[in-house]
Amino acid sequence: MTNPHIGNTGINFDDEESIQCFLAGLVIRSLSISTSNWRCKKPLGDYLAERNIMGIYDVDTRAITRRLRQDGSLIGVLSTDNSKKDEELLHMSKSWNIVGKDLISGVSCKTPHEWVDKTKQQWEFSKVPGEAFHVVAYDFGIKHNILRRLASYGCKITVVPCTWSASETLKMKPDGVLFSNGPGDPSAVPYAVETVKNIIGKVPVFGICMGHQLLGQALGGKTFKMKFGHHGGNHPVRNLRSGHVEISAQNHNYAVDPATLPEGVEVTHINLNDGSCAGLAFPAQQLMSLQYHPEASPGPHDSDYAFREFVELMKQGKNRTKESLHQLSAAQALDA
Repeated sequence: MTNPHIGNTGINFDDEESIQCFLAGLVIRSLSISTSNWRCKKPLGDYLAERNIMGIYDVDTRAITRRLRQDGSLIGVLSTDNSKKDEELLHMSKSWNIVGKDLISGVSCKTPHEWVDKTKQQWEFSKVPGEAFHVVAYDFGIKHNILRRLASYGCKITVVPCTWSASETLKMKPDGVLFSNGPGDPSAVPYAVETVKNIIGKVPVFGICMGHQLLGQALGGKTFKMKFGHHGGNHPVRNLRSGHVEISAQNHNYAVDPATLPEGVEVTHINLNDGSCAGLAFPAQQLMSLQYHPEASPGPHDSDYAFREFVELMKQGKNRTKESLHQLSAAQALDA
């Protein structure tokens, strides 16, 4: 964490965004000695200790941040073993690399399940449509608020594991498929790319973060590791269709190279800090994606309209299907 003072609001379980805390470790400057928030259920230190997650404080995180800005992402090691020498710890850090590591299989659900929870009324901030659509959501490390926002927009949601086959998904006859956020290198999960490839063009699809990168690869494009990625809740993004600038929540180390994408794929959003690709659309394939988090939580709500656009895409897909069936019936009647 780059903010110097952490822990003063404590932990509340309503804000948890995944089935468990998947942190490997937490590094902060100053740990608050007390908590003061009406929603607090537990101090940060107790929360981490109960989950066997290592944390360290009294570290100059600003100095680390400056180093990362200059040299790019680096690997660090936390250890409670005082017998290890600095050389051993350095060797440990140099022997690990995020490139090529499948990190989504360790954070995905194991079996399909239904999701029904909506955004709680006190947090709801937009009007939602009444028509219901069935969405199959691939869990690559999905944030719960993505599911809540879809449910609030009237969707019936089935969450499936990252290894769930495209054929099984299509048997469920969904109105749309969501490919979620998730950690790590999209090139390290070819099975997920293959699944995405086999679903594109058959139903409307929406990719978020990792899902956006997998869509880019499935379309024939390439992804690359960024110098230090995008992390935080204040990244400016321009919607190239409307010209509007959105403040977005982002957390990723990889990006799609738009120059490698096939003809017909449109870059819809760009990150204004570095000009990188932040959104794609392929109207002919009923496809849309965002590199950042439209559900935020925590973060700004500027991009929540993306869920409405996905609903509209599914509505168009349903109308296309009805029109095709009507034309088929008319043709069969003529043949008779």
